[in-house]
Amino acid sequence: MTGAPTGVPHIPPTGGPFAPPAGAEWHARIECGGRIAGAGFLVTPDTVLTCAHVALGRDAPTVTFTEGVGCPTVPAQVVAHGGWAGGATDLGDLAVLRLAEPVPLAPAALAPAAAAYGTPPRKLVVYGYPDGYDEGTLAEYRITAPQLIKREWLQLEAWQLDGQPLAPGFSGAAVTLADTGEVVGMVTASGTRGVRNGRMMPTHVMARYWPALESLVPTADHTTADRTRLRALVEKAARAGLDCDPVRLYTAAADPFDPPPPDEGFDSLLSAALFVLCELDGPGAARTVARFADRLEELLHVPAVTGAAPPEWAPILVELGHSGAGDGMVRVEVSAYSGGRRHPVASDTVPQSRLRTQVQEGIEAAFRYLTPGADELIAFSLPRDWLDWPVDRWEKAADDATPLGCVHPLVVTDHSRRKASTRHLLTRAWMRLDAWPAARAHRVECGGAEEPGRLRMRLRRPDACLAAFAAAPGAARTRPHFDTSLTAPAPVVVWSRRGCVGGDEAEGCAGGEGCSGKAFLDELDAALGAVPPAELPRRILDLREEADTEDGHWARDIQLVWDDPRIFADPHGGAAPARSPVG
Repeated sequence: MTGAPTGVPHIPPTGGPFAPPAGAEWHARIECGGRIAGAGFLVTPDTVLTCAHVALGRDAPTVTFTEGVGCPTVPAQVVAHGGWAGGATDLGDLAVLRLAEPVPLAPAALAPAAAAYGTPPRKLVVYGYPDGYDEGTLAEYRITAPQLIKREWLQLEAWQLDGQPLAPGFSGAAVTLADTGEVVGMVTASGTRGVRNGRMMPTHVMARYWPALESLVPTADHTTADRTRLRALVEKAARAGLDCDPVRLYTAAADPFDPPPPDEGFDSLLSAALFVLCELDGPGAARTVARFADRLEELLHVPAVTGAAPPEWAPILVELGHSGAGDGMVRVEVSAYSGGRRHPVASDTVPQSRLRTQVQEGIEAAFRYLTPGADELIAFSLPRDWLDWPVDRWEKAADDATPLGCVHPLVVTDHSRRKASTRHLLTRAWMRLDAWPAARAHRVECGGAEEPGRLRMRLRRPDACLAAFAAAPGAARTRPHFDTSLTAPAPVVVWSRRGCVGGDEAEGCAGGEGCSGKAFLDELDAALGAVPPAELPRRILDLREEADTEDGHWARDIQLVWDDPRIFADPHGGAAPARSPVG
């Protein structure tokens, strides 16, 4: 750490060691060449911020999330930095690390630096990895003045004189508000020997060096305007006789640390608005006012009817993954998206025997966060070797055996398609597909001789939309083609989990008459030939409902990879409009 003393005794804060706030799995330990270099924090599923002096000029860094289940360790590379020149007082001591793969952890929530100080001073917490604390330890600090040093740093002062000093290992650590867990800055340096102070780079300065951070840091600039706007919208809603559920409206807009609605609910939209305007405080209040006004404005707006306009899906994302905690254990993350904002709902590692129950409970809880009246979409993000799981056949609830895919539009996607480069290509493809009146299918027949490389070129053409497979992904003869369709990437991939089982596996099926895969593709052409790509999840829902009432229906085991990146909040851009690029 720049300016940090060496050989400093490591004394836990008064009262003994303690753990970071629940859910703060985004704290990261940075190692270079097998040695701890400092700390960092997750700001998107595949991006960690730390100090330049922690990550630059060393071996390639690895990142360990010590509060995550199984302490996942991920290789990373420096993809941007602030131009730090290497000196203790040089500016731009910021590095952006891109992880080799996204991690299933909720990123840190950021706050404006102005939230870090007040009268009396607010307690700040720093989580670092000094010598002897490989698992991490906490230090308590405060900011007593908003004065920036060299327009770059705010001074940190110890909350208690006998508290943990900012020793080496705290560099790059997030500085968080003790009461909310929101990040207001990053530790860049400690004080001189024997002085328990240090410096932090506040969030708005970090955004100066890495502009992508700007949209992750909320501002209070428009607080007054948003409060005035909300009052005007409530009056407009009353005149229009708007029928909405005030509790659901508030829940969709509320920050994670906002209080729940009253037990008796709200008797009117006005009472909900007054609750937002008068009862909320803290750094998240301004954001809640703005989101409440945005949601209300959406309900009051009646869009023009356009035949090709895609639905404004409100996704519930269920992420399942290998846990690293042993065979039979599955990592489960459930999130709801509304208004371009991600609401983490549930996160746990469970045995296979509890998996369906955990998913059922998570999905039910996620519905509380959806914008009232929005079209829900259940999306399962799975490792590639699990993509054939029959998640659409899982029971809706413990007391309702109806298949989940017969109640809600349900799709799957591959974890690897969440990479930034893949999301970029998918977004561009979906922008073209918005104007298409129907999904155009490219059939991958059992007897097709098309090489995977040629298939990739075919799927990258502007007129490509849907890759439809006669065989299931596990079939050796078509597995390379299936992998290619996911990575090309084809915007939509469809197959039957039963697939074609005809022919000797070594020879393969010729794909002629009698091939069950060919029959599936023929039925698929007839069923989807006039359906716009954006409407495919709803059409597949209809087919699943039909199949559930008919023995031997061709669509009973249909599986749909469908991931328009724009309907999820962009992990590289923070809170964003509902149709901003993502995936």
